[in-house]
Amino acid sequence: MAPVPIQMPVLAVADARAGNRRQADALARALGGDGPGCVLDPHAPWSWLAPRWLPGARHGFGSGFSHQLAAPPAVAIGCGRQAALATRLLRRAGSRVVQVLDPRIDPRHWDLVVAPEHDALRGTNVITLLGSLNPVDDAWLAHARVTSGDPGPSTLLLLGGPTASVPVGLETVRAAIDALHDGEAPLHVCGSARTPPDWRDALRRLANTDRVRLWFDGGDGANPYAGWLAGATRIVCTPDSVNMLSEACATHAEVDVITPEVAQGRIRRFIDALRERGRIRGFGDGSPIDATPLRETARVAAEVRARLGL
Repeated sequence: MAPVPIQMPVLAVADARAGNRRQADALARALGGDGPGCVLDPHAPWSWLAPRWLPGARHGFGSGFSHQLAAPPAVAIGCGRQAALATRLLRRAGSRVVQVLDPRIDPRHWDLVVAPEHDALRGTNVITLLGSLNPVDDAWLAHARVTSGDPGPSTLLLLGGPTASVPVGLETVRAAIDALHDGEAPLHVCGSARTPPDWRDALRRLANTDRVRLWFDGGDGANPYAGWLAGATRIVCTPDSVNMLSEACATHAEVDVITPEVAQGRIRRFIDALRERGRIRGFGDGSPIDATPLRETARVAAEVRARLGL
C-alpha cells in the first residue's frame, strides 16, 4: 500500500537550486510553515517547457511531488521556473499558490506572484520587493551567533564570481583583499558555488595570515556563513548576486560593493536602488551609509496574508 501523504498547511516547493529553495523556504516559514518543503525532481519533457503546460505534467516532478498533489497543502510557495509549473498543478488540486520570481508567462495562472522590482513585472496580483526573500532577521542572527560560538566583530568578504552581466575580475578582488588586510577587525572570506577555482587558489595564497579565515566548500570544514554574517560589522560583496547582497543588507552591518559600476541589466537596477537608499556604497568610496536592515520577507508575508485572507 502506498504511504499516506501528510498534509502541510504551508509548503515550500523548489528545484534543487539553493537560491530557489532558500527563497521559497523563507516565505513559507514567515507564513507559518515549519516542514522540510518539497524538492522537485524534474523530468523531461515537462521540465523543458515549464511553467508552460503539457499533458501528463502531474507526473513530471517525481514521487514526492505526486504525494503532495494527492493531499495538497492549504498554501504552496514556489520559486523558480520548475516550481512555477508545480504550483500551477497544486492550484488545480485546490491549494492557494504564491509563485516567487517572474514566471515569464501571465501571472493570472497563480493566486499571487512575488517578483523583484528590478524585473519590472507588474499586475493586479503581483507583489514587488527590493531584492530577494531570505530568512535573515534579528532572531535568525541571534541564533547564528549562539550556534557559531559568537565569533565577535569582524569584516566579512562575500564572493560570487564573474557572469555575463557582471564581469568582475580576480585582480579587482585581489585589490580588495589587499586593502582589507590593513583593517583592525579579523577578516572572514566566504566563497560560493560560483567562485571560480582560480579565484579560490589565488585567494588562499593571498590571505595566508593568522587574522584571515577562508571558506569555499566542505573541504574547509562546516559552512560558517550564518555565524560570519551575524558577527560582521562590515560586509564587502562582489556585485554579481541579488541573493547575496539582499542577505548582507538584511543585517545591521555596513555593506560595501566591489566595483558596482561593472554590473549591467537587472542586477545593476537593483544595485542602483540600494545606493539610492544609502544602504550600500562602492568599496573604497567612503560615503556615508545607512545600515538600517533591509527586511522584505516579513513585509511580503504580511501582504500575502492580507491578500489571501489567511
